[in-house]
Amino acid sequence: MSRRLTAAALALAAIALSGCISLFPKSEPAQLYRFTASMPSQTLAPGPGFGVMRLVTGFPRASAGDRILTINNTGEAAYIAGARWVSPASVLFDEQLSAAFHSGGRARLISRGEVVRADVALKLDVLTFETVYDRGPKAAPQVVITVRGVMTRNRDRSLIGERTFSAQIRAGDNRVGAIVPAYNQALSQVLGEVVGWVNAEGGSAG
Repeated sequence: MSRRLTAAALALAAIALSGCISLFPKSEPAQLYRFTASMPSQTLAPGPGFGVMRLVTGFPRASAGDRILTINNTGEAAYIAGARWVSPASVLFDEQLSAAFHSGGRARLISRGEVVRADVALKLDVLTFETVYDRGPKAAPQVVITVRGVMTRNRDRSLIGERTFSAQIRAGDNRVGAIVPAYNQALSQVLGEVVGWVNAEGGSAG
């Protein structure tokens, strides 16, 4: 359902030690949305493939659930009323990360429990995953995703590299139906850079 968001359509919340708490009454079923990344094919660089052990992804508690977090230009937090992700954002992010590594390249993502040799370990921490109303409550917001990556060699735990990836995409309008595509674009940019970085630098672990 496509509708324009106003201040009244946002569930006011407070970020305290207990996290974000929505104050908007749950009177109607929420519209469900999914974010997805569109990945270009990775160029296969010379050299053998290598396994990448994905460690547990860090995610801010305020945005890790199924509610869509917003921040205004004074730093106040809110959730969009009547709209939710189909699964917790942290779960969807990990699904998209796994899919991103199938776009080609030398790196193969390995999950815990797989009986496959991993040459490197990859730790990602999502630092920001939110909708920012930097131009006021009625203007089109900006989706901001920031991820910090650390890659180490498994054989000696030495550091291969660390890097921060960030994307800021302006939604086409102040509607959930326009905000979700901005999440798709931002996620595609960030994960594309993560996969490219791992493929380029991870091969040095061999």
